[in-house]
Amino acid sequence: MNVAVSNTKEIALEQAIERRLCGASSEELAAGAIASGPFRIGQPADFDATLALDHAKLWEFLEATQSKDLDKLKQHNPADWQAKITGQLDKLIKSRGLLHVLKKGLPVDNAHFHLMYPAPLASSAQKVHDNFAANIWSVTRQVHHSTANPNESVDIVLFLNGLPLVTLELKNAWTHQTARYHGQKQYRERDVNQTLLRFGRVLVHMTADTDEVWMTTKLAGASTFFLPFNKGHNEGAGNPPNPNGHKTSYLWEEVLQPQSLAGIIQHFVLLEGKKTDPLAKKTLIFPRYHQLNVVRKLLSHAAQTGVGHKYLIQHSAGSGKSHSITWAAYQLIETHPAKLDLPGARALDAPLFDSVIVVTDRRLLDKQLRDNIRDFSEVKNIVAPALKSSDLKAALENGKKIIITTIQKFPFIIDGIEDLGDKRFAVIIDEAHSGQSGIASDKMNQAMGGDPDEDDAQDKIVAVMQARKMRGNASYFAFTATPKPITLEKFGEQQPDGRFRPFHLYSMKQAIEEGFILDVLANYTTYKGYYEIQKSIEDNPLFDTSKAQKKLRAYVERSQQTVNTKAEIMVENFIDKVVNPKKLRGKGKGMIVTQNIEVAIRYYKAVQAELAKRGNPFKALIAFSGEKEVDGVKYTESEMNGVPEDKTRSEFDKDEFRLLIVANKYLTGFDQPKLCAMYVDKKLQSVLAVQALSRLNRSSPKLGKRTEDLFVLDFFNSTEDIKAAFDPFFTVTTLSEATDVNVLHVLKASLDDVGVYEWSEVEEFCKRFFNGEDSEKLSPLIDVAAERFNTGLELEDQEKIDFKIKVKQFVKIYGQMAAIMPFEVEVWEKLFWFLKFLVPKLNIKDPNQDALDDLLEAVDLSSYGLERTKLNQTIGLDTSEAELDPQNPNPRGYREGEVQEDPLEEIIRSFNERWFQGWSATPEEQRIKFLNIVESVQAHPDFEKKFDENSDPYSRTLAFEKIMREVMLKRRKEELELYKLHNQDEAFRSALYQSVKEALTQSPR
Repeated sequence: MNVAVSNTKEIALEQAIERRLCGASSEELAAGAIASGPFRIGQPADFDATLALDHAKLWEFLEATQSKDLDKLKQHNPADWQAKITGQLDKLIKSRGLLHVLKKGLPVDNAHFHLMYPAPLASSAQKVHDNFAANIWSVTRQVHHSTANPNESVDIVLFLNGLPLVTLELKNAWTHQTARYHGQKQYRERDVNQTLLRFGRVLVHMTADTDEVWMTTKLAGASTFFLPFNKGHNEGAGNPPNPNGHKTSYLWEEVLQPQSLAGIIQHFVLLEGKKTDPLAKKTLIFPRYHQLNVVRKLLSHAAQTGVGHKYLIQHSAGSGKSHSITWAAYQLIETHPAKLDLPGARALDAPLFDSVIVVTDRRLLDKQLRDNIRDFSEVKNIVAPALKSSDLKAALENGKKIIITTIQKFPFIIDGIEDLGDKRFAVIIDEAHSGQSGIASDKMNQAMGGDPDEDDAQDKIVAVMQARKMRGNASYFAFTATPKPITLEKFGEQQPDGRFRPFHLYSMKQAIEEGFILDVLANYTTYKGYYEIQKSIEDNPLFDTSKAQKKLRAYVERSQQTVNTKAEIMVENFIDKVVNPKKLRGKGKGMIVTQNIEVAIRYYKAVQAELAKRGNPFKALIAFSGEKEVDGVKYTESEMNGVPEDKTRSEFDKDEFRLLIVANKYLTGFDQPKLCAMYVDKKLQSVLAVQALSRLNRSSPKLGKRTEDLFVLDFFNSTEDIKAAFDPFFTVTTLSEATDVNVLHVLKASLDDVGVYEWSEVEEFCKRFFNGEDSEKLSPLIDVAAERFNTGLELEDQEKIDFKIKVKQFVKIYGQMAAIMPFEVEVWEKLFWFLKFLVPKLNIKDPNQDALDDLLEAVDLSSYGLERTKLNQTIGLDTSEAELDPQNPNPRGYREGEVQEDPLEEIIRSFNERWFQGWSATPEEQRIKFLNIVESVQAHPDFEKKFDENSDPYSRTLAFEKIMREVMLKRRKEELELYKLHNQDEAFRSALYQSVKEALTQSPR
């Protein structure tokens, strides 16, 4: 008996897609069904493989929509008008690409043809709607595209007015064929010289099965690089189960629908490159699913709910946030309200936002926005930078639609801007945590709302409190890969259970699993430093033990001797692991991350010396801001590099520069795909750890960059430290509850009790401050309180320290929380402004500081060594949802109780016990190590000519000791403990030398 079963072959997927797009499949139409979808079914026979055109649809579209222009050509070219059009079209696409003709149209003689009518906006006239409806969307199965191999075909091609937009190769996991492997392989093996497959001829090539979708915009044989186009599942790769069909049905049910495709063409697809570059050298950017999805969700939510909302977008580092921000900025200025009763809505045909302000610390975003807007918009001059107050004010008054400023400049440029409450703003914040705490964001919010004209001092204070909050005339769009608790609370969506979540997520886990970014924790090597310190004075003074230990370690770490040792390992490792193996096709680069500018400068000197010893195989650069004095000499980045500071980034991209030494600069927002090695000599925690190490994660198909090409050598942090830093940001980051601001009550009460200020002074200060009185009127009130603190109250040093710590706590906590508190406490606001001006005048020094400064004069670094503790370890991260706790800080003041003080000798002994241990080798291990030393001495280039029996004994002894010192120096990395004994124990060194001498006299040469 024959039983009918489901068709699970590849053709079934073809039919399903065609049916959804056209309302019926080819087979169903042949059986008498009626097509009802937005696409029409194309005929393979209508496809011209030489020109990559569906002639029937092209002529039908032009005849129906632009017959007058066609008549012009028919009149002057009655015999070959079609060939003239297709010839000009082919020529223009070859030179400028399909995207150009879709947006700009096709000029032929005295005619001009629109090849795509754009999708209408909310404010568009009926004519625009009618024109869009006249577009002919078609889907053709089994398109035979090759003139060299007529039997070869593409499963599906989507056309617009006869022009191919999307090619689609389908596979079916049920028949053991996947898009990830078989579909990509099929594309890589295709002849890219065939017109349809040439770069720029279509917008995107996609391969899909029932589970996954992948895409590329440039076919390049075996080196073709595919990007995932998946929704993600469980914060990872893939797609979620679909109760109504295949997991990938969103592709043809949502993305490839006419309105969606038209929007992608108009507002997302970019052709990037220099104007002078030929088409083949340019890059075609097609949005990935998470980019398309987040922009559309943001636009939809704003249109449906109006102005005054906040959005947190948690997108992994390296996931294309710059493009997402660009697309969002451009389209937010065209967003209209869905209805008139929404906050901020003025008319259905009026934009919701007057201007978009992009706050960023990435200078490249300005140029990227300008270049992209130039492609998108008919109105070119709508982007303006703002680096000072007058720039921003002029931009707003002149109706500039997109205003770009930096996080650092924003607090200053809004000074003097008033009465902007009648305008509507979309504020896009790039890397939200970077500058969105304290007064910087306070002033930003104040600029959005302006100052009312109330005369009453209390009303003015309330107005400032309101201004610091997120204003109702602005919506905030905060992009970050690593949201902190305060960022989640300020911008996240509060859930019914009190938690805060991001509005949109593209997780680090998904980005890594999809291969979009690389796993920087896959090859992690740690080193542990060993130090030994000697006392250089006869006295044995007492020091605060805890502070002394920290001071000693800092002293050791910034010592040039220590830096030289690490720099030697770094350079040697970089040459062995990156330069000589020609990683990234000989273009691999490394970054050395140091603790501060002083240490960075010392590293630069050490690295230069190491490179000189090796014949300068490449060059190094340093990056830091400002001027720094080290050992009595002043340094700047530009002087050390020999190029202007703003050229460092571009210089480092050159092949001759391979190492970049940094402290803080370039740890965030620096994209250099050639980076594959990082040497860390800095404490990295939480957000900074993720940001710094993520400098390595950029993929680079052109360089063949893979995860196995990356490695990190860490001289400061343990693998446990790094795991703890990355875990909260691997999947989705949430906040468990809101911050408890009642700590401010406790702090205020504690500060009031000390008596440094009278409340009447706080009141008077705020009255004068908010009336805009001259600063001369403010100084006496601050100075009186400062004088009480410094001398008048005769406070003990510990009491002064306690007060100043709590003042700083109050200013910091209130500065962060004022923007998100659901209520106002007027006394907090007044005290905040008073203390903010008082802090700089509170003179107090740690009573132990002078003694601690003397400590470094009393010690010498006698030895330093390194031992590798973890080699190429993969640091696995937790995949569960990460929930952070709010910053509910407990009031803390000066440390109570007696300070533990120990004699200098005891501090040094305990320091050395912690950081240096003796030689723990077994007797057998000692024998092997000893024989290795003997062999190394024999192999020394000076051994034969200087350690000779015919030379005089004194010269022979000097030569031998020199050789031994050099041998031990070279072996210190492998034999750290032995090196320590050799350096510190004279008796051991003498016995070792004598034993080696005896072994040499017995061994044949």
